[in-house]
Amino acid sequence: MAKTNMLQREKRREALAKKHAVKRTKLRAIIRDPKSSHEQRDAAQESLQKMPRDSNPNRQRNRCSVTGRSRGVYRKFGLGRQKLREATMKGEIPGLRKASW
Repeated sequence: MAKTNMLQREKRREALAKKHAVKRTKLRAIIRDPKSSHEQRDAAQESLQKMPRDSNPNRQRNRCSVTGRSRGVYRKFGLGRQKLREATMKGEIPGLRKASW
């Protein structure tokens, strides 16, 4: 099980990303727009840099939904490799089984 402070940190990052998502997309659109003036781009970049770092969705980490493990997580199932294997052996994941050839 992951430390509880790490799980809380991830929740905080997710909440901040949701809160600032619209503002970040607008600022990034201004920066990318070739029609915007140099002053507008500078102002947009400056306000984007002043936003909290954790509001960037790139800082979020995939975690196992059961254990909170950050490494070896399969996106499709949202589980870490150990829990995925356990669930597969129990037959809890339809269409997935241990390979044998």
